[in-house]
Amino acid sequence: MKKLVLASNNAGKLREFQALLAPLGWTVIPQAELGVPEAEEPHCTFVENALAKARHASAHTGLPALADDSGICVHALGGAPGVHSARFAGEPKSDAANNALLIEKLASEQDRGAHYVCVLVMVRSADDPQPIIGEGEWHGEVISSPRGEGGFGYDPYFLLPQMGQTAAELDPALKNALSHRGAACRHLIERLRALG
Repeated sequence: MKKLVLASNNAGKLREFQALLAPLGWTVIPQAELGVPEAEEPHCTFVENALAKARHASAHTGLPALADDSGICVHALGGAPGVHSARFAGEPKSDAANNALLIEKLASEQDRGAHYVCVLVMVRSADDPQPIIGEGEWHGEVISSPRGEGGFGYDPYFLLPQMGQTAAELDPALKNALSHRGAACRHLIERLRALG
């Protein structure tokens, strides 16, 4: 098995990436297990933040690294919270506080359309000149009351109208098949296979 450090300490993301990358022979290790501190995410785009996190984890471990930057972009809020999704309500990070702020900001809005974005960046070394990038989107709408026990982040409020379910109500395997992270991972895997 090939080792890959995941530039995240999010248990939900770790489970998803382990399931998605195991068939390719990759063992995904969270950066905390290897003593890697969290990287700064100072950029205004998902791709720049993901690249910064991947380079940081690879530099600390000497291993190939995978990072994602993902978030929810809400149409009525001009794309916010976007890259600030994890800290939308400030520090410390709190899914409950983030969701409460989102629902508050949408209280008087008619347009509840939103989409999740995920950008994955894999580097083979810290100074890899050709990072492998995968990108995915998942479209839905924000509802005012949470539904479902699965998922994490904004999932209980992210409704998929065509399915009549929130992301938090989906079976994990179905969520991986449909989600922005699943789409980005499939895109990344296609690139990995093409490169051999």
